Amino acid sequence: RRHVDISDLRAASADLVNLYARFELPQQWGSGASAAADGTHFETHEDNLLAEQHIRYGKTGGIAYRHIADNYIALFSRFIACGTYEATYILDAMLANLSELRPARVHADTHGQSAAVFGLAYLLGIELMPRIRRWHKLKLYRSDAMRRYQRIGGIFSGTVDWSLIAQHYDEFMQLALGIQRGALAPSAVLSRVNSFSTHDRFACALKELGNAIRTTYLLDWVLDESLRRTVHKSTTKIERHHKFAKHLAFGAGGHLRSPDPADQEKAIVYNELVANAVALQNVVDQTQALHAL
Repeated sequence: RRHVDISDLRAASADLVNLYARFELPQQWGSGASAAADGTHFETHEDNLLAEQHIRYGKTGGIAYRHIADNYIALFSRFIACGTYEATYILDAMLANLSELRPARVHADTHGQSAAVFGLAYLLGIELMPRIRRWHKLKLYRSDAMRRYQRIGGIFSGTVDWSLIAQHYDEFMQLALGIQRGALAPSAVLSRVNSFSTHDRFACALKELGNAIRTTYLLDWVLDESLRRTVHKSTTKIERHHKFAKHLAFGAGGHLRSPDPADQEKAIVYNELVANAVALQNVVDQTQALHAL
């Protein structure tokens, strides 16, 4: 508690990820070019700032939000409240990741996407490829109001406002450079956009850009079966990792006993460190066994 803080734990976990990536065996599972983001519930006592009753799990606690590389190793973890929209934090880990693995593509479920997230990810050079539930109910945008399509015209219900996007082009570039420089976090931008989306023209412009990017992605989703298989495969990997990490978090029955939010996040990051250590040792043992054969 006194001598090891969250930054030390993240640095140690990154060292394990770097060593893990040097082995040949994990390269058969994934190249490290993509990651998947998802949250899982951890129980806490009720008397703390982050504790909420989760509707789906029916228990009090918070969400361990993780980013897992496509070769099954954990890249970044944080602890958020149950009522938080997960998409707000999906891009933070892609930039805060300390390891040598630098994925440029991120997969998620429905809670890991929105029009604003698609727009901001595009500005940062990150390819957002989520698995969206009831995607056919989303609004698709045509690129030009004058353009008509013979067979697919009926699926479009709006038109991209390119003039609004062009008006804020300079601000978009300043925003992307500021985030890359570390001056602000993507989650801070998305929180502001979500709070003032109907009154702020910049927020509307970012959403408009995201509508164009998401429409393109959904059209690819409909046409490309291999894309759907890739996204589904990546999202199931993180669900397996949740079970693996929960199996290792057996202390106190898996409960987070401290009411301090800093200690709670430290426990989640420490759980990531232990899971990565066990995964690395498994790869070492399997590699030695394969060499012996």
